[in-house]
Order: sequence, then structure tokens, then C-alpha cells
Amino acid sequence: MEGMLKPGSLKDKTIVITGGGTGLGRSIGKYCLELGANLVITSRKKEVIDKTAADLMQETGGQVLAIPADVRKYEEIENVLKQADQRFGQIHAVLNNAAGNFISPTERLSHRAFDIIVDIVLKGTYYTTLAAGKNWINKKQGGTFLNIVTTYAWTGSGYVVPSACSKAGVLALTRSLAQEWAKYGIRSNAIAPGPFPTEGAWSRLLPGDLVKKFDPAERVPLKRVGEHQELANLAAYLLSDYSAYVNGEVITIDGGEWLRSGGEFSHLEAIPDDVWDMIEKNRK
Repeated sequence: MEGMLKPGSLKDKTIVITGGGTGLGRSIGKYCLELGANLVITSRKKEVIDKTAADLMQETGGQVLAIPADVRKYEEIENVLKQADQRFGQIHAVLNNAAGNFISPTERLSHRAFDIIVDIVLKGTYYTTLAAGKNWINKKQGGTFLNIVTTYAWTGSGYVVPSACSKAGVLALTRSLAQEWAKYGIRSNAIAPGPFPTEGAWSRLLPGDLVKKFDPAERVPLKRVGEHQELANLAAYLLSDYSAYVNGEVITIDGGEWLRSGGEFSHLEAIPDDVWDMIEKNRK
């Protein structure tokens, strides 16, 4: 579970990470700092990213700029890029990591619940991508996009339909811009992670004993979940110049999960209605 790239692989690169204050975004950001990058993290929760920035600078000795922003608001994303340019001079890569999700039978969802996920995952990604891409093109500067999707972006999955729709859109965005913007020196790639549990994430999706009953590791042929460093290694490679000839690709890192049973959450048909009632109550 060690870093795989040589020291200095991201030296003097400035990387923007949406949703960079917690979970996988934080883990990837930390490794980028260890490799010499400058880091810009953004999230709606100022107190969270301020603490993360302070902790990461203490842990790595790198430079972190925390800027609160809602990815659903284009002008706030533009402000993030403006401040990043002012602080570090140039942005080299953007990791679209901000996301939201909850499990539910689709017929239980309101249109507003659907909107919440689509707005964060799909709209937030294309807002960030459009703002950063225009910035790079106007400056005649290349850049790298890395988007976090899921394996059910192409298989579909029950019980997470808003997320599946959104992630499928992000995957289409990735592949489309890889073709269109390559002439500007802009690459676009994606990672589709399997289960990489973060603190509290699975317990929020599956409260109580459901976490044990539907243990994600049991669906993975390797019989384990992923370690954050494994994902950080892959992300750092795709953000670095070592991957300069990789464009329009989505790389799966899931221990073989989707090959065994497509639709990561479709097995939740086994949950009875009274338990869905409890999950819905906890979500609200």
C-alpha cells in the first residue's frame, strides 16, 4: 500500500479537486502533495476544507488552498479557478470528485431528490469542466481532466438510478471531450472505483446491520474492498505526465466486482419495504 510514483512526479503542478475535503478526494489530494503538487480543494463546507487544508499541509509540507464553493453554481467555480490562478500562477489538472448518492427504490423518490444528485454529479462536473476548459483554451494552455465515475455508469444499477444516470453522463462527457479538446492539449480520463469505504459512507447508505448483511467485500472476487492508496496511485498516474498518451479512457479498479455481477446495488431487491422505510427516515 505504498505510493508507486517516484518523488517529484507532480512537482510544481497545481491540481484542483472538487469534494477534496473528505474521503477519497482527501486521500488522492494527500498523495498528490507528497509527489510535489500544489493543491486546491473545494467543497460547500468551509470549516471542513479549512481543517483538511491545515492538516494536509502539516502532514506533507505542501501548499493547499481551500476555497468554499458549490459546484452547482457556475460563478462559484469560476471564482475557484480565478483564486487558484492568482495563488499558484497556473492550473494543470482538475479532478472532478464531488458527488452525492443515496439508495432508494426509484418510485419512492421525489423529483427534487433526483435533482439533488443530478445537479451535484452531472451538472457540477460539466460546470467545472466547462469553466476550466475555457480557461485553458483562452490561455492556449493544455491541461488534464480526471473524472470519478462508477462501473454502473455503463451497466446501470437499480436503487441508485439518479447516480447511474449522472455518472453515465459524466462518462460520455469524458469520452466526448477527449476527442474534441485534444487539439488544445487537453486530456480527459476517468476512474471507475469499486468499493473503497470511507468513514461513515457505507453506514449512511446502509444503516445498522444492513452493512454486515450486504458486505461489499463479499461481491468482489478478491474478497476485499479497496485501499485508498491503491486508488490514489492510479489517480496520480492519470494526473501526471506519465499518462500523456492516455486519453478518453475509463479505468476500472474494483477487484473484478462488476464482471461478477453488473449493477453494484441491484442486489438490494432483497431489502423488504419496512427496512426501506427506516432507510428513508434516516436519510431525511
